Order: sequence, then C-alpha cells, then structure tokens
Amino acid sequence: MNPLLPGSTIGYIGGGQLGRMMVLAGRRLGLRSVILDPDPGGPAGQVADRVVRGRLDDPDAVLELSALADVVTLETEHVPAAVLEPLAGRCRLHPGPAIMGVVQDRLRQREFLAGLGAPQVAWQGVDSLAALEAAVAALGTPCVLKTRREGYDGRGQARIGAMTDCAQAWAALGGQPAVLEAWAAYRCEVSVVLARSASGALEVWPLAENIHRRHILHMTVAPARVGPGVTQAAIALAGRIASALDHVGVMAVEFFVMADDSLLVNEIAPRVHNSGHYTEAACVTSQFEQHLRAICDLPLGSTEQLRPAVMLNLLGDLWAGGEPDWCEVLGQPAAMLQLYGKAQARPARKMGHIVITDTALADAMHSASVLHERLSVPAKVAPATA
Repeated sequence: MNPLLPGSTIGYIGGGQLGRMMVLAGRRLGLRSVILDPDPGGPAGQVADRVVRGRLDDPDAVLELSALADVVTLETEHVPAAVLEPLAGRCRLHPGPAIMGVVQDRLRQREFLAGLGAPQVAWQGVDSLAALEAAVAALGTPCVLKTRREGYDGRGQARIGAMTDCAQAWAALGGQPAVLEAWAAYRCEVSVVLARSASGALEVWPLAENIHRRHILHMTVAPARVGPGVTQAAIALAGRIASALDHVGVMAVEFFVMADDSLLVNEIAPRVHNSGHYTEAACVTSQFEQHLRAICDLPLGSTEQLRPAVMLNLLGDLWAGGEPDWCEVLGQPAAMLQLYGKAQARPARKMGHIVITDTALADAMHSASVLHERLSVPAKVAPATA
C-alpha cells in the first residue's frame, strides 16, 4: 500500500473532541480534513477544511464523506458496522467493519477475548429477566449489568448487589440484550495505548494509570505506578489483541490490575483514547499524530515519554459557577490546556483537559490536584470601570 503524503485528505466519521485533536495534528503534517457530523459547528468542524453535515449512521452521508477523502477513520466506536461495509473496496478505511462489529458489541467483544484466551472477568450474556436472574445466581453478587451496545462513562450500566435488584436493573437498561459481569475488586485500572501500521509495525506508549470519579475518567497518571512485570504483561497482551483484530491505527486496551498483580481485560477501544491525551505534552509523538501516520501507512514515530505526566479531565461541572479561571492554568509553566470548543457546558460533559508534566510523578499529581481544586472555585470578575 502506498503511503499517503502531505496534501492527502483524511475523512473523519465523527466531529467531537477526538476528531478535533486529530485534525489539528494532521495540519502539522500537511494533511487536509473533511468531517462527517450533524453539527458543522462542533469541536472538529471548527478546525476542519470541510464538513459533511449528516448523521454518523446515515449510509449516504458516509459514502459522500468517503468520496472526498483518501482515507477514512473513526473518532467513535458507535458507528454501526453495517454502515461501514459499503466502503470496503471504495476507499481506505481504518478501522474497518469487521473490527467494529467486535468491539461495539460487548457480548461479541467478550467472546473474542475468550477465543484469544485473554483473562477477563466472569461474564454471561442475558436476553431476559429470567436469564439475568439465572446469571446472577451463577456469578454471584455484586455484579454489573451492561448494555451490549453503546453506553460509556458509566451510562448503560446497573450494579446488582442482591438478587432482589435484578428486576430494577433490567428495567433501568430498558429490557434490552445485555452482558452480566462479575464484580472485579481491582487494585487499579491501567491502559495500554498503542499504534499499529498497515504493515504490522507496532509502537506502544508507557502504561497509563486511570483514576475515575463517578464512573468518568478524572485523571490519568503516566507512567502507571505498577511494577515492570505488570507493564510487560499488559503491553504483550494488548499487542496480541491488536494483531488478532488486524487493527490499523491507535488502539487502547483497558485492564484491571488485581491485588496479586494479575490482569483482567476490561475494554477495547479501537481509536485514540482519553487515557492517551497525556502523550501530546509528554511524548515525542502524540497519539493523534501517530494515528494519522498509521492509517496513512507512514513510518510510526517514537513513543518515548520525556517527562512524567498527569492528564486532568475538565468536566462541565467546573462551569457551574461561571467560566473557570483559566489564568490558574496558564500561570503554571508546565501545564498544557486543551479546550474542545463545546458551546454548552453540562455536568459530566468533557469540555477539555489539562496535562501537567514534571520531573517527578508525585509532584505532577500534586499540582494537578491543587489546580483542580482552584478551578472548582468560580473566577472572580473584575468590577466594571466608568
């Protein structure tokens, strides 16, 4: 496959913040961009060369996008695989429908991992309340019921603490086919963010540790505070998963680290990932640039981390008292602010992030925590002058 050189056009299905950051990285490489999004003024549309207005599940809109691009990629795994199938043979597409069919269905993803022999939580597919009650009896409580499709940041999930919770959990998820997973009493969560090229070349960033609040990623710490054995095992297994899927581009694999340092695969994300945002400020090559290199069949860049880093998500809750005081961030010499250009701040909505680097990881974590506390206090507005 011939590499796509500067001047080529990347088509993005999805116009959120991930698309925005890939478009900006592509500009540095001389790559042009066209976005498919219902909102032309969304985060990616604000910086793209061109926007095709349409739903991400609209086959005609997807075909229109593909006609304008040299390669098409996704910024979300929620684009139906069936919508992508007509693109096969028409254009370069990474990731393709075969991969998406696996990862966007939690049951198929669990079955894929089982076939690979990858360690994971005990699970069962359920399609009725009776099946759910039987699965809870088999797996025990507590456990978590998850919709097979969509759902993220804690959405589409219901915790079951006792058999009497089954009916409420089943109703809360709309009585749709789901996957029941045994509760994992993990010590921490880590993620491997890697990039794989069309030729099979693989580059991996340092293992990242994820800290959540209210089921939403709050902070990513890199490198993760785990031993070398955990790091090596996670990277090796993530590489096997990427190769088995024949994935091209950036991929993240999340793991639970148990008390005995064993690993359980939690989730696969076939795209640039929230836990890889730190790479833009701390590594030689960011995940956004690397994804474009991979899908364009260009040489992959170095994933070396230059300094310890902490990524802090900025949720819409911080806007509750007005615009946060960005001078608090910009006054930190080692802090990188990335705002996504979203017009409306809502609780739990990701509005931006900050990456703080330092010579010591503990110092970066302390600075991030202090900064978050300060941003939680509404900015003082100077009085008007006559």
